[in-house]
Amino acid sequence: MSTIADDANRLLHHETVFDGWRSLAINLYMALVGYSVMVSIPVISTAWVNLLGFSEVEVGRVAGADLGGLSLGAVVTAWIIPRCNRRHLILASAAIMIGANAFCIVMQVYEQVLWLRLLAGFGSGIFTAVAIAGLGATAKPARAFNILLFAFAFSQAGELYILPMLSMTGIYLFLIGTVAVALPFLGWVQPGAVDKALDIEVDVTERDGSHHVDHQHVPGYVPWLVLTAMLFTYINIGAYWTYIELASADPTVSTAEPDWVSSILVWSSLASLIGCLFATLLSNRFGLARPLLVTLILQSCIVVMLAGGISNVNITISIFMFNCFWIFIDVYQMATIANVDHSGRFASLMPGAQGLGQIIGPNIAASIIGMGLGYPGVFFMCACASLTGMLIYLGMYLKLRRTIPALADAS
Repeated sequence: MSTIADDANRLLHHETVFDGWRSLAINLYMALVGYSVMVSIPVISTAWVNLLGFSEVEVGRVAGADLGGLSLGAVVTAWIIPRCNRRHLILASAAIMIGANAFCIVMQVYEQVLWLRLLAGFGSGIFTAVAIAGLGATAKPARAFNILLFAFAFSQAGELYILPMLSMTGIYLFLIGTVAVALPFLGWVQPGAVDKALDIEVDVTERDGSHHVDHQHVPGYVPWLVLTAMLFTYINIGAYWTYIELASADPTVSTAEPDWVSSILVWSSLASLIGCLFATLLSNRFGLARPLLVTLILQSCIVVMLAGGISNVNITISIFMFNCFWIFIDVYQMATIANVDHSGRFASLMPGAQGLGQIIGPNIAASIIGMGLGYPGVFFMCACASLTGMLIYLGMYLKLRRTIPALADAS
């Protein structure tokens, strides 16, 4: 009869070809490129309004199309990635992204841009899904995703600083250039997966003090529940991040100064550095699940605080804390799936869940604005989406505590 000691329960990680510095570097870079529209959407949304004359409702539709395309591309990738050479997928997705962004330079009517952004997002979804699957296949996926999100702090700050200085054409050329840079390093991408098992290895301590490795199968509902919860958290993120700058410029709900908000959007990206540090420290001590539950509750609070009106003070607090908590959430969600799946199937679905949330969120927000409920209604919806994700995780955590405690509190 064996017991699993609390201080000995842990996942065992074995290095693979995905842990080489070349593989890690190219997957990190591709993930940053794939997510570039997502992290810079406040600036791009404002550019669509100011430079192309789109309405606030149209901005929600176009942003939703871009990020919804990302979701669709990731879903397609999850279906074909076990059977395809990943380098071929990168080439195809890069061609789609470059072509769609190039056409956006010359086709700027709303209906045209809507479909082109859907196509660009589709290519980005494939590009990003392959990169995320590669990071998830490393020996310590939580560390890999933490490095990714640490890099996001700088790339996001850089994009939010540079993109407002560019014309609409300049923004599209920037997106094209970042994709093109990756192509000479295509040989660094690992062509296939190394493990298709949906299980974990646990170090078990016997009563006599001896150790052995026990294989425990992970129920199929675990990654699907995480993906569902990720969908709801990104409904919140998508709506908030698409409309936060536009909401701050609405005199009916805001007294915040536009220049102040623009600077806060840039500097708040550095809050991600704090998020990365504390996400690692907390997960090492408390595992992934418990800090995630608390973070989702806190994020709903800092979003809904804007429903009563926006000022320089509360929008500063909200944006800084939102960026910090965003990092917490992504590290924990991504690492939870990667801990149980190295095949790339579920890992590549993560951008799909994120992108689907990003299309649903802005579109719900656009509908709320279209119905005359205004930005307070949008922020209430965002908070409800975050709490829904929290409840899904809570139910899964309580179930795993009874069945696979090593996974429930894995770091």
